Amino acid sequence: MITSLRTRLLAGAALAIMTALVVAWLVMSLLFERHLERRMTVEMTGDATRLAAALTINPAGGLALTEDLPDPRLITPASGFYWQVSAPGQVLRSRSLWDQTLPAPPTAPADAWALRRTAGPFDGDVYLLERSIRPDAEHPAAVIQLARDASGIATAQAEFGRELAGFLAILWLFLIAAAWVQVHLGLQPLAGIRARLAALRSNSSARLDDPGLSDVRPLTDAINELADAREADLLKARARAADLAHGLKTPLAALKAQSRRVRDAGQIEIADGLDRAIASLASTTEAELARSRIAAAGPGGGSPARDVVDQLISVLEQTDEGEMVAFTNAVPEDVEPPLHRDDLTELLGPLLENAVRFARRQVAVHGETGPAGLSIRIEDDGPGLPAQNPSDPTVRGVRLDQASKGHGLGLSIAATLAEASGGQLQLTQSALGGLSVRIDWPHRDATTPA
Repeated sequence: MITSLRTRLLAGAALAIMTALVVAWLVMSLLFERHLERRMTVEMTGDATRLAAALTINPAGGLALTEDLPDPRLITPASGFYWQVSAPGQVLRSRSLWDQTLPAPPTAPADAWALRRTAGPFDGDVYLLERSIRPDAEHPAAVIQLARDASGIATAQAEFGRELAGFLAILWLFLIAAAWVQVHLGLQPLAGIRARLAALRSNSSARLDDPGLSDVRPLTDAINELADAREADLLKARARAADLAHGLKTPLAALKAQSRRVRDAGQIEIADGLDRAIASLASTTEAELARSRIAAAGPGGGSPARDVVDQLISVLEQTDEGEMVAFTNAVPEDVEPPLHRDDLTELLGPLLENAVRFARRQVAVHGETGPAGLSIRIEDDGPGLPAQNPSDPTVRGVRLDQASKGHGLGLSIAATLAEASGGQLQLTQSALGGLSVRIDWPHRDATTPA
């Protein structure tokens, strides 16, 4: 099954052109044969008329010729050119017939010459021109027949057919090349749409431009309408996620108040259990909300990572752990991951919080762009990856430091958000001595799925 539209169009054009050329070859061969027959009829009619004019009645009452036709083929046996005059009880014929005779017609017209193809002398087919002529009123009608070998026309027709077939084959190749150019130019607007679809895939706010072609405009309009509906659904999903997060704040605040009352009542263990459950519920809720929002939105149009990092650092510097750390923002201005600003904040926020939690004095954020894509790297001078811990820290519930507070969701959430945006998160040893978290986004083109 042919799945390419270009190949289908070319195959259809090639088949249609070949069919038309084959029909043309058959019709032109038939027309050429008819042309040869008409020319031969004209030539033979002239010879037959001269033969009829030379026909007379001798003194004995029989048929005779006053003169023979001057063609030398008529005196050469089996030459392919013959004549014969037949009357009741008498037959005159050319020497070229030798001991053969021409087949007598069932009826011969008296008003015009008639041409037919039939089996002739010497086991060959001939074209036979014949007519019935009455020399005078006293004698019966005589049939004059003039015959020519059909092999000459057959040979000429075969040569013409071979030469015509070669010419039509070359013409077929030229027409296929012209069809390829036509298909290429005809599908060119669709190639432009494919390139613009890549921008639409990476940015939900982008739309396809007017192609300027009435045949393609309904397609672009339908795609734009679908993009509008998709963007509206995404906005509704974001609004529902925000409403859910806002709706959970009141119950969580009430549970925290209950925990404080239990703690004030002296039930410390119960209060600690409630606090852990509340913290786990809050972390899980935030993680799922962020994860669902990224998955629904997909890759965005790109946001400056340096501005997002500056905003996060300004917030973390106000915390107890953050004010003890020296931050370095070395992200260039042209590093723009394929995420909306809010989604990029959701991705980098947990990573910077983890770096601040484990860092001793330094946290550095680097970024770079290259032919393969762009990347962001967050480093700290903390303890780094455990040497004896085989667990993957990006797995949900696994923590780098089992002694620290937390629920093991930070790196797992970040890895999920990175994958949702088409990136990949890697953990290595930092040049500062601690952990290095690197997120790579490869460049996407029109053929790379988002």
